[in-house]
Amino acid sequence: MCGIIGYIGSQNAVPLLLDGLKRLEYRGYDSAGVAVVADGKISIRRSVGKLVNLEKSLAAEALSGMVGIGHTRWATHGKPSEQNAHPHRSGSLALVHNGIIENYMALKETLVKDGCRFESETDTEVVAHLIARSVKQGLGLEAAVRAATREIHGSYAMAVLCEKDPNTIVAARSGCPLVIGMGSDGAFVASDVTAILAHMRDVLFLEDGELAILSGNGLVVKDADGKPVTRDMTRITWDATAAEKSGYPHYMLKEIHEQPQTILDTMRGRYTHEQGEADLPDIGITPQQLAETGRIWIVACGTSWHAGLVGKYLIEEMVGAPVHVDIGSEFRYRHPRMQPGDLFLTISQSGETADTLAAAREAKRQGARVVSICNVVGSTLARESDGVLYTRAGPEIGVASTKAFTAQLTALYLLALHLGRVRGAVSAAEGKAWLDRFVTLPALVKRILGREAEIVSMAKRYYMKRNFLYLGRGINYPIALEGALKLKEISYIHAEGYAAGEMKHGPIALIDKDMPVVILAPRDRLYEKTVSNLMEVKARGAPVIAFVTEGERELGRTADAVFTVPDAHPLLTPVLFTVPLQLLAYHISVIRGTDVDQPRNLAKSVTVE
Repeated sequence: MCGIIGYIGSQNAVPLLLDGLKRLEYRGYDSAGVAVVADGKISIRRSVGKLVNLEKSLAAEALSGMVGIGHTRWATHGKPSEQNAHPHRSGSLALVHNGIIENYMALKETLVKDGCRFESETDTEVVAHLIARSVKQGLGLEAAVRAATREIHGSYAMAVLCEKDPNTIVAARSGCPLVIGMGSDGAFVASDVTAILAHMRDVLFLEDGELAILSGNGLVVKDADGKPVTRDMTRITWDATAAEKSGYPHYMLKEIHEQPQTILDTMRGRYTHEQGEADLPDIGITPQQLAETGRIWIVACGTSWHAGLVGKYLIEEMVGAPVHVDIGSEFRYRHPRMQPGDLFLTISQSGETADTLAAAREAKRQGARVVSICNVVGSTLARESDGVLYTRAGPEIGVASTKAFTAQLTALYLLALHLGRVRGAVSAAEGKAWLDRFVTLPALVKRILGREAEIVSMAKRYYMKRNFLYLGRGINYPIALEGALKLKEISYIHAEGYAAGEMKHGPIALIDKDMPVVILAPRDRLYEKTVSNLMEVKARGAPVIAFVTEGERELGRTADAVFTVPDAHPLLTPVLFTVPLQLLAYHISVIRGTDVDQPRNLAKSVTVE
């Protein structure tokens, strides 16, 4: 969740570190800092709050050096403060760290007995003292870092500087991402490729247990036993400029408007219309294995979990196979019973979500075949899965996921079609009909985006409300959950998503004139029941905001505000309802003056439990 950047080369490190940290701001953070080696000495500068505070500090008293590390911290152990900000120092070294050290209390007690003095409340400082202790005992920096990794339990990505080896950065990872880039002007280490893409396109992703030694002599990667590792670089195809705002006031709005293209990109080249089939060669599972699959599992967190719930409806409807959907943070602790050959589908925008990764590893341990829907090429989840279906959404900078979500839904449409074809549930003719429907999605979404002004008017009417209820049925129940999540994430308004038929079993007690109720009402087989739910709400005086299919008249006469989406097959309505709900959350948040792209307490990539 935090951000790491490191540089060693022929240029002043400080501007490069600051630029990298700015490109990592989307991950969410509450403090920032840099450490630079100059004339064999390490200087550290840290600030609470946004990077502008660190920049002001550096402007007042400049630092300069050609070796340095930087960090943006999202608080876990210890409150946001300069004292708890990274980099952390111990003796002659400085360290930045992402992750959580689970046994830090026991280690801290031992270190205190040995005379170590702690300056912060963090678990990270334990690692700094462990490495510094080994350096004092005569170990080189590489050996000292490796020794520390053998003592700590938990997850980590770290980059370390030492005055005794001033022209070296040692980086290590286990459970948290780290990427290395080599260029003509130097070498970089970062927690996310976005931080260094402006300088290079070919990168190397460290694997768990590996150490990287960056120095004036180049790059050396070693495994947990200290043996050199040789691995090809990965070519990053998207451009750094894709992460810029392109004239939009916020990344989130830009990414909402990019959805027609990302849906198209996710589909492009992945289907054969003549055969009515989706072509997914990278999923790592043969048609025969899919045909023989017994049970299907979907595990994800947050917005990706909502996509997984939509996937359950899709697969059960199109394939006729039962699907189990789990929240990643719950799955690993409930002793799930899988069978060899089960299909285990994980969904993660970043491919680094800690709970989802743990679930995938447990599934593989039990013999399941793991396929991941992921947006980041070379991410840990992608590398550890049997196969991967990349969403091709490009970099998503806004913390609240938008285009990555609809790209995930698009990937699920393709996967459901492929499953249906190989299992004989969908004929070639039916597959062609499904593809004809899928390829209309970009144009339909573009039509919705062209009516953004209607959503702005709606936002102006309801932005002062303190509570919202979102209702949906069937395949749009997960979209009610997602719509409520978007509103609460970025506007800080309390909002709940609910299955519309469950409203009378409790939530109806909350309904009054001050609680807007958002109802998703496509013209499908559950339409009449949804209308009944709307009437129950209206009878209790609540303002009703209805999202309906074009041509709808009945709800238009009853609801207080109405937005129509293009008429489409009921299984496509999740995408069509998602887009206006994203816009509603966005414009309410803008009117309320919140930080849309970096909402408080949230981070883009959740790499801790």
